[in-house]
Amino acid sequence: MFRPMYINRNPLERRYGDHHLHFITCSCHRRLPLLGSPTNRDIFLQALNDARTKYSFLLVGYVVMPEHVHLLVSEPETGTPSTIMQVLKQRVSRAAGVQDDTAFWQRRFYDFNVWSRKKIFEKLHYMHMNPVKRGLVDDPGLWGWSSYRHYQFGEAGTCTPDREPS
Repeated sequence: MFRPMYINRNPLERRYGDHHLHFITCSCHRRLPLLGSPTNRDIFLQALNDARTKYSFLLVGYVVMPEHVHLLVSEPETGTPSTIMQVLKQRVSRAAGVQDDTAFWQRRFYDFNVWSRKKIFEKLHYMHMNPVKRGLVDDPGLWGWSSYRHYQFGEAGTCTPDREPS
């Protein structure tokens, strides 16, 4: 007798409640450069800072690229990382003048649990080098929409990370 084999075509599994950090990647709709303007990148950082205050999570690192963002955050005191992303997507798309969130953002986001010091530094390095790898700047310190300058020079900005990784 033939039995059909069910394959999980959507292996996305979110693990919350373990007090891990979360490396989150969220892309713009169809990977369009909707965060390509400094204004929209600034809007994202302000919304991220506001969400951090409202939901009480630690922001360890970030980079805002023209068509996606990477975040390294703790689990919030209220809600989950999914809550954070829902609020961010709504606030950013509306502030950018787009009323339908799905016209600005991909529906889903990637979430990777980070639990070791080695992985924290690996993810921070990956984020901070992303603008260089993409040819947007020659040095990560020249990209104004990442946490690199905080870690390298101790600079504060619109969205200064909460703490250095431990």
